[in-house]
Amino acid sequence: MRLVRAFAPGTVANLGPGFDVLGLAVTGAGDAVTVERAADGEIRIRTSGHPEIPRDAGKNTAGIAAARVRERAGETAIGFTLDVEKGLPLSGGQGGSAASAAAAAVAVNELLGSPFGKEELLLPCLDAEAAVAGRHADNVAAALFGGVVLIRSLEPLDVVRLSYPDELRVVLVHPGQRLRTETARACLPRSVDLAVAMAQAAAVGSLVAALASRDWDLLRRSVEDRIAEPARAPLLPGFAEAKSAALEAGAFGCSISGSGPSAFAFSDDDEAARRIGEAMVRAYRSMGVEATVRIGAVDGAGARVVGVEA
Repeated sequence: MRLVRAFAPGTVANLGPGFDVLGLAVTGAGDAVTVERAADGEIRIRTSGHPEIPRDAGKNTAGIAAARVRERAGETAIGFTLDVEKGLPLSGGQGGSAASAAAAAVAVNELLGSPFGKEELLLPCLDAEAAVAGRHADNVAAALFGGVVLIRSLEPLDVVRLSYPDELRVVLVHPGQRLRTETARACLPRSVDLAVAMAQAAAVGSLVAALASRDWDLLRRSVEDRIAEPARAPLLPGFAEAKSAALEAGAFGCSISGSGPSAFAFSDDDEAARRIGEAMVRAYRSMGVEATVRIGAVDGAGARVVGVEA
């Protein structure tokens, strides 16, 4: 093969209480990476997808993931040229850097003859994400595997794929704001009260149970973040109002998507999701913040090859 194009979906991390340990992939928008063989053994980013994203392969998650997969395969003499297409917002809380890494890893793996399964591609993707957004696997695991994932451990790396109801709908509202991951993580508390930690752990457990049992009422009670959301909400004008509007419109929980500024809400059908999204957008606009909404299901496929040229 001369050229491979792969796609990886956007993701929602944390899902409320699951800071750095829960994530899901959402159908619709994502990043695509086209990888072409190069004769000189170098890895180059020809197009990064956005002027603010570096074309230096050592500072770009797609380039880093490509290099790590190549190293793991022992094929360091083979060069690649990468073209990244960004379908996800920058610093938007929808897993853009993770999606680029996952798409690149899958494309390079295919170009090398598929020596690895997805489980073996996770570490290269995690290394790429760590270089730009910190070492957490909730976004990259969800983007790579699809579905809903629980990061049981990073050392050793242990990812659990969770059950979820097919009718679950994810409402993603993106306000006209940016919040860099570094800024969002810097505002987090260094320690939490024991009672808060216990409540957070209980919420993660009940959220997993709610998804597995299709218990919407339990899901609504479980999307409760007592650690990251209270710290980050003051950085996100309009979020509190949008969350209230989502819950009033019938959402099964609402919180910040990843590190923000996007917000997510859950529903069980498209019409209800549409109403929730419209209510959230109106709430943002009432606070002088423009916002866009998209509605998706859980993407069960994750990163995949979408084109090959011999």
